[in-house]
Amino acid sequence: MNSYRFYQDAYQTELDTQVVRLEGNRLELADTIFYPHGGGQPGDSGVLIVGDQRIAITDTRYSQDRSVIEHFLDEAVSEGLGLSEGDAVTITLNWARRHRHMRMHSCLHLLCYLIKDPVTGGNVGTELSRAEFDLSEPLDKAELEARLNATIAEGAAVSTEWLPESILDEQPELVRTMSVQPPRGHGAIRMVRVEGLDYQPCGGTHVNNIAEIGQVRIPSIKSKGKQNKRINIELVD
Repeated sequence: MNSYRFYQDAYQTELDTQVVRLEGNRLELADTIFYPHGGGQPGDSGVLIVGDQRIAITDTRYSQDRSVIEHFLDEAVSEGLGLSEGDAVTITLNWARRHRHMRMHSCLHLLCYLIKDPVTGGNVGTELSRAEFDLSEPLDKAELEARLNATIAEGAAVSTEWLPESILDEQPELVRTMSVQPPRGHGAIRMVRVEGLDYQPCGGTHVNNIAEIGQVRIPSIKSKGKQNKRINIELVD
């Protein structure tokens, strides 16, 4: 089971922590609430507070070997910080941006509930998100949008659990994506459940209840092949 704080509480917006290493503009911390880019969801941004200094954290990503999470600082100021291991710092999340990612990501899971065909791709964005499906029959955009908003309005709790990796061998149908498999080798797989609607492996952050997504719009459904269709999603507010 992963102990990262964004998995324990996706709604935590500030954290006091300590410096582990600063290399160039890449900062490793003893603990973090910042989600690193992965699974189609962007890395978080926010602010690093050191004394009376506020330095922009522009992105968050795993290191090349995925062993640690690195926070990318504003390069113009990172060189003069002089941070050392053990220095106390505070990090503050750009909550408005993260919360939109959470709403968008949960909404994409609802598309997987409404559309039973295999998923061929997806991406979470602040203004526009997308999911791609290998469709067995055409979709009516207006009808899909109405069904999606009706499902959101009804509400459903969102929860997570960690299961042994063997669950994916026992129940391969849990993996909806055709080309990308959940990462293995860590002993456990994180599962996201939208109560009564969707259940699949996912490493992203989500809202506690789908009603929190609010009203959404489907601006377009685009062809990306004979059957492959890209469904774009926007938040109304």
